[in-house]
Amino acid sequence: MQTVAVIDYGMGNLHSVAKALEHVGAGRVLVSSDAKVIREADRVVFPGVGAIRDCMAEIRRLGFDQLVREVSVDRPFLGICVGMQALLEHSEENGGVDCLGLFPGQVRFFGKDLAEAGEPLKVPHMGWNEVVQSVDHPLWHNIPNRGRFYFVHSYYVEAGNPKQVVGRGHYGKDFVAALADGPRFAVQFHPEKSHTHGLQLLQNFAAWDGRW
Repeated sequence: MQTVAVIDYGMGNLHSVAKALEHVGAGRVLVSSDAKVIREADRVVFPGVGAIRDCMAEIRRLGFDQLVREVSVDRPFLGICVGMQALLEHSEENGGVDCLGLFPGQVRFFGKDLAEAGEPLKVPHMGWNEVVQSVDHPLWHNIPNRGRFYFVHSYYVEAGNPKQVVGRGHYGKDFVAALADGPRFAVQFHPEKSHTHGLQLLQNFAAWDGRW
């Protein structure tokens, strides 16, 4: 049976992610802060919620910055929400925070004056929204284009390499909903909270060989 490690660095909806992976039959799911366990896993999930400065501080304190670089190059790797943002180069949040730099690009604030057709929009962007699949990726298997997923975020990814953008959303402005590069796949939404489509994505991740 394959193992899926959910990285525990104290910042993430870990058990909801683990339960969703177990629900789709992903294999033996381990929520762990043990680098050895994570290194030995067949697949790795990197969730995250909260402030990016706190997330990055814990990631570096635990030595998980190097660990994430290591385990995301030779097996399927899924970043979720702030776990996705942490993979970028830099975030505007908290006055500016350097991130892991595994994807080129920046994390930007939606802004206080966000609007659509003259109507103000609330920040954070919270709730269901469509995701346009800009690339035919294995993790989109059996998920319709413009399928709806659940988002909670005040900051959004501005990709440095458009070829890595595999999903887009819109909330006052276009934003990156999913990035991919080799065995790395990262999403701004929460698949564990996204019902049928989110569970399908996790099932696809459990079956994916890391190639596309």
